[in-house]
Amino acid sequence: MMRQGAYVGNTVSRMFGDLTWRPLTDKDAKASADLLNAIETVDKIGENYPEEDTLTELVDPYADLDRASLAAFDGDVMAGYMKVRFKPLAEEVHRVFLDGGVHPAYRRRGIGTTLVEAGMEAAKTLHALHHPTLKLAIDFHKAEHIAGLAELVRSRGFRPVRYFQRMERPLGDAIPSAVIPAGMRVEPWASRNDEDFRSVRNASYEDHWGAAPMPVDHWKNKITNQTFQPDVSFLLRDAAGIPVGILVTMCWEADTEATGVLDAHFMVIGTLREHRKRGVASALLAHALRAATDQGYARASLSVDSASPSGAPRIFAKAGFTAKMRYVRWALEV
Repeated sequence: MMRQGAYVGNTVSRMFGDLTWRPLTDKDAKASADLLNAIETVDKIGENYPEEDTLTELVDPYADLDRASLAAFDGDVMAGYMKVRFKPLAEEVHRVFLDGGVHPAYRRRGIGTTLVEAGMEAAKTLHALHHPTLKLAIDFHKAEHIAGLAELVRSRGFRPVRYFQRMERPLGDAIPSAVIPAGMRVEPWASRNDEDFRSVRNASYEDHWGAAPMPVDHWKNKITNQTFQPDVSFLLRDAAGIPVGILVTMCWEADTEATGVLDAHFMVIGTLREHRKRGVASALLAHALRAATDQGYARASLSVDSASPSGAPRIFAKAGFTAKMRYVRWALEV
């Protein structure tokens, strides 16, 4: 479907004779980083990429690059790309994730439209391979302020279905010491409790919109990769020693280099449903904020679903976080 001689050769080459189109490979890490960093200069979403980070995304075990990716090249310069990630596990609805972008110097030439349409077809291909009996939804997640994006995806049938906020909190001497609920204990991440972290994440996210369980290979690729910060990642156990809550922190060196701000990004915060409203999340937040401050971080950040069933926005606001940027989850039900 995405091979050079089919969709690309028959349609795209006539529209963009000056560009070369092909699926992404793991050899495209540098070109991908260069593209994403060029996009950041215009869209300003606060994401900066070294080659190592884009390679991690390219080797995602659930990104089928051969069947479900496409990139446009002008010589060695990547002008645009798209890739689709499928869910290894799904119930009722299989929500695939479409990602992509176009270099600022190549925008308004129809490249974005071509990539979105190719992504829609690729999503159907992956869905037929992995979850053909379920309903299909194609998700696209981007910052709300990106110029022209809303018009493009709306024109192809996508509709906004969810809103997420990036929230931030400055760190410093004003961070109070954490108070752990009576009978509970907190411990940092270690290889011996990594599976406890993953199991709590999966159980606590069962009622989160659009979430699916993370198998071990996905967990290693997306969470415990080179950006993972084990010294600022914590597990909370109850009096019986049962893990009931987690907080996982990540940090991107390229962002620090670009901004001069060392940011502790709380990537995963989860509490088992039967332990909610007992101060678990607040205790983990306070403990992580104190640890991040002690280790020299200048800021903490996180992303939250505005309609979170656990009341997370309120918890984060109480901990001193304020909203900085809104993201839209666009979806197309096929």
